[in-house]
Amino acid sequence: MSDNTLSSRLFKQLTDAIVCGELAPGQKLSEKQLSERFAAGRVPVREAIQRLEQSQLVVRVPHAGARVIDLSLAQLKDIYEVRMELECMACRLAAERMSPDERRQLQQLLDTHQQHISDDAGQSYYPQNGDLDFHYLIIQGSHNQRLQHTLCNDLYQLVRMYRFRTSSVHKRPARALQEHQRIAEAVISGDAELAQLLMRRHIQTSLTNLEQLIEQQSQSEQ
Repeated sequence: MSDNTLSSRLFKQLTDAIVCGELAPGQKLSEKQLSERFAAGRVPVREAIQRLEQSQLVVRVPHAGARVIDLSLAQLKDIYEVRMELECMACRLAAERMSPDERRQLQQLLDTHQQHISDDAGQSYYPQNGDLDFHYLIIQGSHNQRLQHTLCNDLYQLVRMYRFRTSSVHKRPARALQEHQRIAEAVISGDAELAQLLMRRHIQTSLTNLEQLIEQQSQSEQ
């Protein structure tokens, strides 16, 4: 396996580990430890970490090296404000522009998610990546390259990381799926205004839940 291929595999594995919290916010990333853990050389590990920096999942701290991003609540709100406006726009455009095949794919995805929640007794609604992610399909369905780049490259993994933190909150998985289903119904029927409104409510609810979760965790650590 070439170093380039290996660094790509490491990048995906490390991304999933950060999104899922296996590598915690603020945790230092040691090239030596990661090399030993993944049985890889230092060069591909270093390249993977550099790609994580570009995805904004890792930051370089002076005299401390690379660490997993740990956003303040104010920074998180900034991101969600941008996400809300842009993703609501994408949702409106998706209702107007999605092809029949894309609308069928969206419904099929939600059917799969419904089965996942049923199998898991509603305990989690894991925010999958790419074509397995409801939000990703909506954004792609906007057929606006600038929106796609901003939401699926610049912000995507960061948002996914914090979406995961609320994915196992009591009753949230089933409610999130219900919200997704209502948004999809509006998109599939071509009701752009309703789709945009429902997406705004959905993202605001997600932010409110995340704020409450962060506050609870902060209080428990005191």
